[in-house]
Amino acid sequence: MAFPPRFLDELRQRVSLAEIVGRRVKLIRRGREFVGLCPFHNEKSPSFNVVEEKDFYHCFGCGAHGDIIGFTMQTENLSFPEAVEQLARVAGMEVPQESREERERASREATLQGAVDAACGHFEKMLQGPEGREARAYLERRGFDEETIQRFRLGFAPESRDSLKRALGNSIPEALLIEAGLMRRREGSSETYDYFRNRVIFPIGDRRGRIIAFGGRVMDDSQPKYLNSPDTPLFQKGRVLYGWALARAGAAKQPSAVVVEGYTDVIALHRAGFNTAVAPLGTALTETQIEELWRMAPEPVLCFDGDAAGQRAAARALARALPILKPGFSLRFATLPGTDDPDSLIQRHGTGAMKEVLDRARSLDDVLWRIETAVPIDTPERRAALQKRLDDQVKLIADRSVQEHYRNHFREKLRELLGGKRAPMGARGNFGKFGSKLGAGRTAADRARMRRFAAQSPWREEAPSMDPQRLARRREEVLLALVLNHPFILNEVEEEFAQVEFLSSELDNLRIAILKGHAPQPDLDADTLKLHLKSNGFAEAVDRVLSAEVLDHASFARHDADPETVRLAWADTRNLFEQRRIGAQIRDAERNLAGDMSVENWTRMQPLFESKDDGDDGL
Repeated sequence: MAFPPRFLDELRQRVSLAEIVGRRVKLIRRGREFVGLCPFHNEKSPSFNVVEEKDFYHCFGCGAHGDIIGFTMQTENLSFPEAVEQLARVAGMEVPQESREERERASREATLQGAVDAACGHFEKMLQGPEGREARAYLERRGFDEETIQRFRLGFAPESRDSLKRALGNSIPEALLIEAGLMRRREGSSETYDYFRNRVIFPIGDRRGRIIAFGGRVMDDSQPKYLNSPDTPLFQKGRVLYGWALARAGAAKQPSAVVVEGYTDVIALHRAGFNTAVAPLGTALTETQIEELWRMAPEPVLCFDGDAAGQRAAARALARALPILKPGFSLRFATLPGTDDPDSLIQRHGTGAMKEVLDRARSLDDVLWRIETAVPIDTPERRAALQKRLDDQVKLIADRSVQEHYRNHFREKLRELLGGKRAPMGARGNFGKFGSKLGAGRTAADRARMRRFAAQSPWREEAPSMDPQRLARRREEVLLALVLNHPFILNEVEEEFAQVEFLSSELDNLRIAILKGHAPQPDLDADTLKLHLKSNGFAEAVDRVLSAEVLDHASFARHDADPETVRLAWADTRNLFEQRRIGAQIRDAERNLAGDMSVENWTRMQPLFESKDDGDDGL
């Protein structure tokens, strides 16, 4: 009995090879592979390897090799149809009944595959010929060398309406070219024309690398900029990822997956060494695509442009993923700085900058929280609405254990946000009159807001348990984290920041570097400032300052804090430094007074005590 190739592909995807082999062989994980004693010959040292990502096993002792169906046939002494039927029961799949229609469909798909592959060869030939001169120049401007063009089988579709028909028409029927999505028939007419014209061609492969469709891009400002093949018996765009086969091979060596927005982004990342990059085909990620990504890595990184369209794409992907989250499997989200795409970022700042973007990817729960708290929550009704929105989102998660963890996580964050966590008894906020733009002319309402902020500031809770040196360093780290994540504050307090006295020479050097980076470019955003500092030798210091250990106790310094909270946090934290300075001066003055009880020394102490009292601000 013959089975449709698509059915067999899906069967291999659904059933874990390691799970089936593990029923007969004790397997030990080594990286992305499993090893054990070969079931086909006697051995004392394990030489039997299972490579799940590539769907095969191999024994280096006896040479046994095959896929999940072959293993089942050999170990169960079954025929091919029997092994397929047994695995289908494990997968919960219905075995298609062989019929004339099924045989014809399988034959048809093989024929369509041949037509698409022939078209790919034609497009490659056109790119290298005189017709492709402009397209070659375009690809050269994009930085694509000959090796890249050949590796991704890039091509060109000429302006002619029948170039493909003339090239393939003698060997492939016109009706087949239409069914494969390569030609179209004008409505109400017998006239046909090539589907792709005057476009650079990006062949689209299935998970095994077989060409099944194409994407075409214009070389000017014409619209639509991108054109994908229509859905065909071979190709459904919601089930395919561009760069799929290459990424699967890359993930077998290093478990990861990076999702970007377009063909050129994928190619740029592969050229830069990010070998697990893929892209959806002009639509939001589907559940099928997410499941396939999870076969490559448990937490794929979705990397989108920082513009509104990119953020909408991230929100759509989050919505698709939320219901199908399962223990150990989620998504992470990275945002490119400014107007950069992966290609331009790598060209301007190198692969290190791209790695930084991916390393800073946020978890799905963090992104969901940021989306839901982006609107004002300054009234009881709005806070209640936030709580309901979060609860509604959590209810979408089908897996009960993941749902419960999300519910508990958001309850805790709501308690923190809405003031549920209080500072311990005796904790006081200090807001001295240190001449800041933020502190000048403070009204009673301002002081009340700052008192509330100090009382609810989570990072102060750890202060009583810290030794003085650690506490001093932590305050310096918090102030730097506040500035790094919110550099806009420097436009208001740059002079004060320049005068802050740091005890740690390492952190003081970072403070000076921030000032030097900000001075010529006062409009630097947070991502660009961090990239600048890391490229100038401060990568380790920046990472420590922005570590979870610091930010877990200083929520106001995190990237998602609102501007008003940032200003209050600056005033609070900066004043702690001022009080430290005044305290040191008081101790010096007390020592002087103890040695010389003169009127002059006593008079010198009075302003210091008054400054300290002002710093307490009646709290």
